[in-house]
Amino acid sequence: MTGSAVRKLRASFASHTVLIVLSAIFVIPFLWLLGTSLKSLNEISLSNLTIIPRVFHWDNYARVFERIPYLRYTMNTLFVTVMSVIGQIISSSLVAYSLTKVEWKGRGIIFPIVVATMLLPFQVTMIPVYMIYQKLGLVGTYWPLIIPTFTGAPFYIFLLRQFFMTLPDTLIQAARIDGANEWKIFSRIVMPLCRPALAAVGIFTFLYTWSDFLGPLLYLNDNAKYTLTLGLQAFMAEHYTEWDLLMAASAMFTLPIIVMFFFAQKYFIEGITLTGIKG
Repeated sequence: MTGSAVRKLRASFASHTVLIVLSAIFVIPFLWLLGTSLKSLNEISLSNLTIIPRVFHWDNYARVFERIPYLRYTMNTLFVTVMSVIGQIISSSLVAYSLTKVEWKGRGIIFPIVVATMLLPFQVTMIPVYMIYQKLGLVGTYWPLIIPTFTGAPFYIFLLRQFFMTLPDTLIQAARIDGANEWKIFSRIVMPLCRPALAAVGIFTFLYTWSDFLGPLLYLNDNAKYTLTLGLQAFMAEHYTEWDLLMAASAMFTLPIIVMFFFAQKYFIEGITLTGIKG
């Protein structure tokens, strides 16, 4: 074996070792969550922490639905998440298309302003936006969680803009020559070509909305409208916490996120990769 081959083998071994260690760091807490969800409350209270339970209590998952209105919280979360995904895909793609493929005065000025708004954290605009929704009588409803997604998000606009810039302008010009208006070009030509980028935006939005806690905490004050994050926090804030049921509910809470990522992993990676081709 030559010296270069040995160096490549060592480098490969070192990189794989680092990846395995990092993977273990991220996987162990999840395994602990699953193990704890199958333990009894007495076993969880013991000082010796173990991942594998002594006795598997599968009934913890059934008891979750008795102690928590889990299905109602899931449907509430699913409604907000689906509406948010639809809103972000429609609004962000429209803005990104207008910034790349439609000529209009001031286009070069608007995009830096849109990107600059990412410097404003949510905590800065939280109180003024809350007061606006309160004046409109929307506090206590899902609208404050859904309406912002139909106005576009700067990060998703930037992401889609980078992808749209890779599409040839000759394709758009040929469609205009054939008599297609901007809406037909956008819906029938551009959108089908940018499925990977749209999938990345959809996944990002799904992950953020599904696990969002601060938004529902601000605007939802009715137990029947709670999302999963808010419902689980309310269950934990009771006079004592049933950690076995809380861990079982948390395990079910993370399941859609894992399923979503594994099924859409190809489109997610492809979308993120292609958006960085052209600046």
